[in-house]
Amino acid sequence: MSLSSILFTKSLPYAFATHGRKIVAIGRNYADHIKELNNAPAGKEPFFFLKPTSSYLPAGGKLEIPKGIIAHHEVELGLVIGKGGRDISSSSALSHIAGYALAVDMTARNLQDRVKKKGLPWSAAKGFDTFTPIGTYISKDQIKDPQALGLTLKINGVTKQDGTTGDMIFPIPKLIEHISSIMSLEEGDLILTGTPAGVGPVNPGDRVWCALSQDGKEVSTIEFKAEERVGGYEFTPE
Repeated sequence: MSLSSILFTKSLPYAFATHGRKIVAIGRNYADHIKELNNAPAGKEPFFFLKPTSSYLPAGGKLEIPKGIIAHHEVELGLVIGKGGRDISSSSALSHIAGYALAVDMTARNLQDRVKKKGLPWSAAKGFDTFTPIGTYISKDQIKDPQALGLTLKINGVTKQDGTTGDMIFPIPKLIEHISSIMSLEEGDLILTGTPAGVGPVNPGDRVWCALSQDGKEVSTIEFKAEERVGGYEFTPE
């Protein structure tokens, strides 16, 4: 193995947003969020979908909302995979995590509602460019307990989401075990672990701020402004 290959491998978790291969997003992992959207209760195993890495938006960037789209915010804890694997057990799952990241899973809610009624996939509703605002990499040793973190999101200074990762229905080891039983996890992959209640619209002109906190202190923050996208997809009611 060349020196450049070794350096790339060692740095990949830190550069997950530019070199990671997939985003695996968990749905319906907080009971209050399930209730607010009138979704079916969580089943016996986690539910997930994929987002493209082209949807990443670095903190400080501009969220582009396509014309006609009702875009909803969903603040989440992200798990950065450091050691890939397949059929990973719950007991060893945490050893596959290199670090964490604060993230927002933006959703084109009206488009999602339309395709759900038709029994079609959600890829378009979740996959627009800039629809995954992401914070900086947080090394594993900075987090004492990933199931005891605060998640907060504000729009124009008004708190919209304020939850804790302790309320997850399926804990982190179970998420990794389930996902890896279906598809291999690879170094640099990001797992979004679900969102607490309080999701709602982000409109062009809004300023969004969110934070991941530990023991009442901010570990990571993201701030971005929303604007209407020029060109591209346009949602029209049927």
